[in-house]
Amino acid sequence: MQNRIQLAIAAATIAALISVPAQADVPPPAISVTGEATISAPPDLAQIEAGVTTDAKNARDAFEANNTAMGKVLAALKSAGIAEKDYQTSQLSLQPQFTNQNRSGSNVLSGYRATNRVTVKLRDISKMAGVIDAVTAAGANDIGSINFMVSNASKLLDDARAEAIVDARRKAEIYAKAAGVSLGGPISIAEHGSAVPVMYRRAAAPMAAEAAIAPGEETLRVTVGVSWEIKEAP
Repeated sequence: MQNRIQLAIAAATIAALISVPAQADVPPPAISVTGEATISAPPDLAQIEAGVTTDAKNARDAFEANNTAMGKVLAALKSAGIAEKDYQTSQLSLQPQFTNQNRSGSNVLSGYRATNRVTVKLRDISKMAGVIDAVTAAGANDIGSINFMVSNASKLLDDARAEAIVDARRKAEIYAKAAGVSLGGPISIAEHGSAVPVMYRRAAAPMAAEAAIAPGEETLRVTVGVSWEIKEAP
């Protein structure tokens, strides 16, 4: 009896599905445009790399000399007012060095090279030249590149997103007017690419004391694609 009931329900379901005409999922007419917005802001943060590279005949001498020199560099950072949380070791290595002195082409061990580098965050970019001078005077002979950053980039990007939507609607209204239709609400919104929360620009680090540094401005850009529903003109 139970099997008959189940068969009857299945037959009724199939009959109901057959009786309902298939309807295609037709999307509403729309205008699709791209909106863009850019915001420029002066950087208020910077990041530099400073380190010491030392060479010696044996590994112990290279490591000890490097450790002593790096201690002076870290002391110079502290004296320059850099908080300990704002610098950390980014590279520490001890590598054998070889020279090719034999005719057979085999390498000959000539010594060891020790490298110790720290990454330093500067919350006041006006101190950059002074910090570079201080660590160089303390013995740093490996100054890396400089990154300029905008600390409130997320807030600036949100402002750019709002402006990009306004720009997209402006373009869509132009198309709608030219086509003799009116603009409805947005159907879809998609951000193109990736809006980076922290924008930075890399510049070559000055090696000479009291070198001039020009941070310039950072440009934050947002691009969005928006589809707007089309309605008949009133």
